[in-house]
Amino acid sequence: MLFLLFLVIVAGYAIYVMNQEERVKLLRSAMAIALRLKDAAVKGYRHQDPARDALRARTPWLFVTPLLAITNVVIFACMIGGSGSLSNPETLVQWGASVGPRTTNGEWWRLVAATFVHAGTLQLIVNLAALVWIGIVAERLAGHAAVAAIYAAAGMLATLSSLAADPMMVTYGASAAVAGLLGLLLATFSWSLFPGSTMTVPMTLVKNLAAPVAVFVLYNLASGALGTEAELTGFATGFVGGFAVSWDISARKPPVRRVAAAVGAALVIAAMYAVPLRGVADVRPEVERILAIEKRTALAYQKAVDQFRLGAIPAERLAQVIDRTIVPELRAARARIAALTGVPARHRPVVAATEEYLRLRDECWRLRAEGLNRHNMLTLRHADSAERASLDAFEKVKAADLQ
Repeated sequence: MLFLLFLVIVAGYAIYVMNQEERVKLLRSAMAIALRLKDAAVKGYRHQDPARDALRARTPWLFVTPLLAITNVVIFACMIGGSGSLSNPETLVQWGASVGPRTTNGEWWRLVAATFVHAGTLQLIVNLAALVWIGIVAERLAGHAAVAAIYAAAGMLATLSSLAADPMMVTYGASAAVAGLLGLLLATFSWSLFPGSTMTVPMTLVKNLAAPVAVFVLYNLASGALGTEAELTGFATGFVGGFAVSWDISARKPPVRRVAAAVGAALVIAAMYAVPLRGVADVRPEVERILAIEKRTALAYQKAVDQFRLGAIPAERLAQVIDRTIVPELRAARARIAALTGVPARHRPVVAATEEYLRLRDECWRLRAEGLNRHNMLTLRHADSAERASLDAFEKVKAADLQ
């Protein structure tokens, strides 16, 4: 990208320093080159390619691949026009990206919807280029039903594998689904290697696919995506599913009933994957609520202390603020934390620290109320010691990484 920008700057400067005659010559040369390129393109388009003609005769009309590409583009355009930054995971989740607490609590549609959500223009362009080039060939070879089924099944199982690896990771993008289509295409090609098969793979077709597939793979390697469990799951889904449905690909496209059987098998596998993942808890709202409770109760108690120092209220009134306002709220929060189930492994230390903070905080407030009611300075000193311990635990909760 920087090299191209450098070339543009150099070319612009060169044109700037040219005189009028040199600019006219350059323009005429550029027009002549453009005409030759146009003639070559028209000639190449008119030249009949037997492999291309055979594919078109096999499936004259395409609609699944264009529909998938258009859907990706439309959703991305809506995301750009909408509110929120694409770099914000919450924005991606709002548009259909998958995250454990949302997906595993009834929003299972996100398993497929996430394949249409992208966080950047480059990611979209690379995935679309691979989708169109691979999808067109795969749809002409294997038919509409196979391409639609493999795209959905690969995306669904890949998203589930991401959930199993890290329930709190936001999953999005079409790369795993496109990897599934690549697996489907390789599966159909692999049948040509078996003895007795009448299907051959033209080298022109392989050459046409080489560039977009290479860009797709290199981009995902550079971005750290390809090679992860999700992309490998998508590719494996496409290859195994494609191999199962296209065993007689040289004679005909896979029939719909065979594709439906493969989809049924994928759904069974997805259900087996999903059942243990049900009900992943999002502890972040509860922890944020506890942080707010600490701030609110500390302020409420400080106001009461100020009144006590002015002689407006007795010590017993301070104890009532603790017993009737602060302690009940803390104990309710403690009960909610204890009732959490399905806590992701990465958040369990945070939950443990929060439970410890609430236990110590409850103890310090209980001792303080007791000391105020009995006017016992020793108990109040014990309360001060317990408060320091509880606030140390509170700082650990505040510093916890909840991403």
